[in-house]
Amino acid sequence: MTSARGTEEDLVLPGARSGREPERSLRPGPRRLTPEEVASRQRERLLDGVATTVAANGYAGARISDICRAAGVTRPVFYELFSGKEDAVIAAYRGGTQQVVRAMRRAYEEAGGAADWPAAVRAGLRVLLTVLTQTPAFATMVVEIESLGPAGRQARAELLASFRWFFTDAPTGPARVPRSELVDIVVGAVHAAVHRAVDEGRLTDLPLLLDSLVHVLVAPFTSE
Repeated sequence: MTSARGTEEDLVLPGARSGREPERSLRPGPRRLTPEEVASRQRERLLDGVATTVAANGYAGARISDICRAAGVTRPVFYELFSGKEDAVIAAYRGGTQQVVRAMRRAYEEAGGAADWPAAVRAGLRVLLTVLTQTPAFATMVVEIESLGPAGRQARAELLASFRWFFTDAPTGPARVPRSELVDIVVGAVHAAVHRAVDEGRLTDLPLLLDSLVHVLVAPFTSE
């Protein structure tokens, strides 16, 4: 069984590495990589470049030339893989958040899932807070995604909707309170707390929010 720590260490989120690391470069000459493998490596490097450039300059200030420079990839290659800056940022955000949610689900299940729902929720949240702390460039996208307008809000809404899965095993909750609305409200509250900490540059404080966030999520479903 994979530990929660192993779950976190398995993640490689956009912005966790430099696109210009020598071992990631595609050297000239005969290659054994297929065109698909070359494109995949270049895409990964560009996603790293997206996250680090947006973290440094904000979405509005991030230029495609800066992203390409950070990735060590040419501008023509960028446009072979993405239609523009918005497309690349959405791809980095969605790809990274999907990894995080999968890691949270593994931690949740390893902690018992339905057998001990509060403990499982705590395990999943701990993964979320830890990986964001460990990958500051990607964490910044929690805030910057809103700068994209409708496309960014849609991507954020998809992420928040994916967290509904963690309430499948939750107790029924209070009578006369629509369960689906309650779930969305508490998820929104957790997202707002994380967003505020990242926006204020308090990334190292994220793990300190664990007890409060667990209470926000669990109490509405377990209180008499």
